[in-house]
Amino acid sequence: MSPVRDVVINLLASAIAAAAGWTAQYLVRQRRVQRKRTFLGVRPGAEVLLFVARHAGSPKPESVHRTDVATLVELATMLREAGGLPTLVTSDEGRRETGRVAEYSVGGPDTNPRTAAHLRSALPGIRFGDFEPDKPLVMWVGDTPYQRKSGTEQFALLARLRSTPDGAPAWVIAGQSAMDNLGAVRYLAAHHRALRKTYGKEKNFCLLLVLREPSVFGSDHVHLVADVSGTAFTALDEPDRAIAP
Repeated sequence: MSPVRDVVINLLASAIAAAAGWTAQYLVRQRRVQRKRTFLGVRPGAEVLLFVARHAGSPKPESVHRTDVATLVELATMLREAGGLPTLVTSDEGRRETGRVAEYSVGGPDTNPRTAAHLRSALPGIRFGDFEPDKPLVMWVGDTPYQRKSGTEQFALLARLRSTPDGAPAWVIAGQSAMDNLGAVRYLAAHHRALRKTYGKEKNFCLLLVLREPSVFGSDHVHLVADVSGTAFTALDEPDRAIAP
């Protein structure tokens, strides 16, 4: 066998091996994207609605807290990576479809009517206390209160709701402050693989999260307190309203 022929054969073998390796890596990436897509409820090229909370301290109805803007940017980036087309929706807009396209409601019920509607209809075991300037915010999970200790311990909910197995999910990201909303989205981005293994693509769930020492660490130290699905989906006084997790 001539040296030239040896070189050609070696080059061909290297090219085939490189192509096979690239193809294998591509297929692995595609499988990961597909798993992420099904967990998040994203359909390739389809719209994903982002319902944003208004700024609680602003007199302008369409004003958004700058931390919620950061939350929307990180959420939109994650959804785009999964092939979705994020679309911002304010509380004043008349788009109210549910189950046809995936949606994400960011913010608590006081500032986001969409979140308030989801809590009433699907998460009757969750209640947010009314905002009062001189009192700490409280979130109730069943009969258990979770009081916000500003800068030390702050809570948020992360829930996925499907009214039917084939319907698009509605996600609720509701914190006691804009910082907590951002923390919940970062928790979702960091743990979506583990959450997918636990809940699959169809099961409803509701998680209680806590930000520890946010005055020092910002929204990065987010921890799971508990899966509160059993309580969240059960109405204390109206059991017929509950959606099974």
